[in-house]
Amino acid sequence: MEHASELIRPWRRATIVVTTVAGIELVLIAGLSVALLGNPLARHLQASAKAAAEPLHRTQAPRPAQKKPMLSRDDVSVMVLNGNGRAGAAHAAADRIRSRGYVIGNVGNAPQSSPRTLIMYRPGYAAEAARLGRDLRIRNVRPLDGLRPAQLMGSHLLVILGT
Repeated sequence: MEHASELIRPWRRATIVVTTVAGIELVLIAGLSVALLGNPLARHLQASAKAAAEPLHRTQAPRPAQKKPMLSRDDVSVMVLNGNGRAGAAHAAADRIRSRGYVIGNVGNAPQSSPRTLIMYRPGYAAEAARLGRDLRIRNVRPLDGLRPAQLMGSHLLVILGT
């Protein structure tokens, strides 16, 4: 009888043998992959950790930024806009600015009233704007805000007169 039950279920023994062989193959493949890939990967991780632990050092001093020379007053064009609503205020301010040696661009009214007098400058003309601020005793000097450089009609600086 024993012999008859073995003949009826031969798949069990075959399944156990195939599963055992597959397990051995899996262990061999895993071992080979660790042996082949593990060593270079470990070296790479060690080198990365060592590089991250070392402080950064500059090899050469940074070059100083190339500053463009400041334009002379007679090369700087200034647009003057009246933001206080008083008639003739922009022309009077333009005359004061012209007497300091600056070139006057456009003179007109600001689209909105301004509570403070301020100087705005195009990119690259901060030094000229600071000098104009010192000449006119205006402390509020800032880059263009709300205007594009094309709206200055070629002027380098903009003075908006406030109340």
